[in-house]
Amino acid sequence: MSAASTPSIPVHQLRVGMYVHLDVGWMSHPFPLSSFRIDSAEQIATIRSLGLAQVRWSPEKSLPAPDEAAEPPAGAPPAGGASADAVAPAETAEQTAQRRRREALAAQRAALALCERQYGEAAREWRQSADLVVADPAGARERTEALSRALVDKMLGQHETCIRLLTMGAGDRAGAHALNVTIVSLLLGRLLGLGADEMTELGIGALLHDIGKLELPDRVRHPDDAFTSAETRLYREHVAHGVTHGRKMGLAAGALLVIAQHHEMADGSGFPQKLTAERMTQAARIVALVNRYDNLCNPLQPGRAVTPHEALSLIFAQGRQRFDATVLSSFIRMMGVYPPGSIVQLTDDRWAMVMTVNSARPLKPRVLVHDRKVPRDEALYLDLEREPSLGIRRSVRPQQLPPDALQYLAPATRVTYFFEAAPPPDDGAPEGAA
Repeated sequence: MSAASTPSIPVHQLRVGMYVHLDVGWMSHPFPLSSFRIDSAEQIATIRSLGLAQVRWSPEKSLPAPDEAAEPPAGAPPAGGASADAVAPAETAEQTAQRRRREALAAQRAALALCERQYGEAAREWRQSADLVVADPAGARERTEALSRALVDKMLGQHETCIRLLTMGAGDRAGAHALNVTIVSLLLGRLLGLGADEMTELGIGALLHDIGKLELPDRVRHPDDAFTSAETRLYREHVAHGVTHGRKMGLAAGALLVIAQHHEMADGSGFPQKLTAERMTQAARIVALVNRYDNLCNPLQPGRAVTPHEALSLIFAQGRQRFDATVLSSFIRMMGVYPPGSIVQLTDDRWAMVMTVNSARPLKPRVLVHDRKVPRDEALYLDLEREPSLGIRRSVRPQQLPPDALQYLAPATRVTYFFEAAPPPDDGAPEGAA
């Protein structure tokens, strides 16, 4: 049966036993194959977490539903000798609430596992591309272009997206920084209305913006206030080295200019050419801002890190002249006042960590709330968009948390982001922390 003639079914009607076909890209699902028979509720939760409205399925390869099984002969007693009047007892309200909570928790876990798997695949692909830059420039370009296209295709295929905090280890710092800058830059480019080709070049440039650091000694790969003037000059040469590598790779002009201009500033205070905003490409202005944000959140020395909320506040207060005004205002609008990873106190005094922000509706994020009665791995995120009477009172540093709240929320030393399809404004899921 061809894809065109294969029937589709809404994802909320999926059941165990159906043979389904997932028509999504290589990074878009965690299953070994794209066509398979569903054999567990967890698989259904994972499919629903993909953000698809419906999927194709093959009835002839599917197992029948219980109510589709052959009817017993007329007058025959039901299987097991039960009375014909016997029926399964109806769920109580409490049982329904418990079932819905289990389903919501399964979906939440599946969504996180999917994002972390995709992030891991992207990190491995970035590392393999970086390892080819010197020995096989053309191969490095092809792999980087493929990774950027995969991210863009997934991102543009969703009506709304959430920026979410990951809980997995971030791997090597260079790869984690490149992916953070790329993911957030692409989301910002999408918000600013860039087309698919522009987004792809933005993604390539962001993935490779620091590739020139391959030519630097380890001791000067990251800026330090204690650098001598000679060390500062050596550090700044990574931009020129990156452009040289980009040319050998045969990168498109848009990606090359991101590499060349990612340390320029709108007021002309950047390097290496002291360009002003008018002479920078829009993609370079995006990456310059996001690069600064990630370096504030994830410096070489973790003890110097600021929270995502503090990073946003610092950029706005101290660097408004250094960044393109339109890009900066869009960035703040997208990330929200409290970006993922921010530790906050709610208006009812509870402590929480921001886990996901809908980039289209950022003022009411989803948060993990400290609750002594619920184990952390069983806690449902609280969607503040569905709690009109509840909000965020203030941001705090992790060190300001009470010890039990700090242990429960367990903020990571590195802020790592990915993205996923935004849930509908009211998906009917129970609130686990309200």
